[in-house]
Amino acid sequence: MAHALWIETNTTGKARQAHEVKVFYGEYATNERDEVSKWYSDVKDFTLWLTAPGKEKVKLTTTPGSNFYSATFTPEGNGIYVISVVHEAKELGGTTKYEFSSLANVAVGPIKTVDLAAIPNNLKIAVAEAKNYKLNAPVQLKAVLNNKPLANKPVTVFSPAGWTKEFTTDENGAITFTPAWPGRYVLEVSHNEKTTGDHYGKSFTATWQGATSSFEVNK
Repeated sequence: MAHALWIETNTTGKARQAHEVKVFYGEYATNERDEVSKWYSDVKDFTLWLTAPGKEKVKLTTTPGSNFYSATFTPEGNGIYVISVVHEAKELGGTTKYEFSSLANVAVGPIKTVDLAAIPNNLKIAVAEAKNYKLNAPVQLKAVLNNKPLANKPVTVFSPAGWTKEFTTDENGAITFTPAWPGRYVLEVSHNEKTTGDHYGKSFTATWQGATSSFEVNK
């Protein structure tokens, strides 16, 4: 399974102003955004959640487009708003169960620091601050599994120019890299486990989890 689910949205927003979110499935590195009808298994039946500052998550209504699903929300005040999705595909890949997840952080007002512990996803990766980054300036990101740093784990960075590079997290689950092109970057980390169980009446012997997030780089 090389495809991934990812969220695209502006990283900063304004209070009381509608904010649009889009969810894609495909291969970002090669600019492949699959038509909704061709998404793997039942991935198109995902649920998109909004977690507003200090509140419980709520379900967002999504609308299908040609190759994406869109949603909007209106921030009530300042803080970090988290958009998230976690979906276990109904179909197995052989005897492996696939879980696709993604998150996006939207900063409203002066607060930029991302609190990964406040994001409900088990596997997650995100930049340290919700902001538009500058070209040729270092970007720090962190990967977490079950609220513990995902140490010594490969993380793939996909650039808007088609450049792809794999980094390895340190003991704190962090990496730092310097973007060389303006545009949107997608981050991806995966985790495999030998597990057994029953999924929609079929036995599985392993679980694959894939998590993404994205951010913008300005000139």
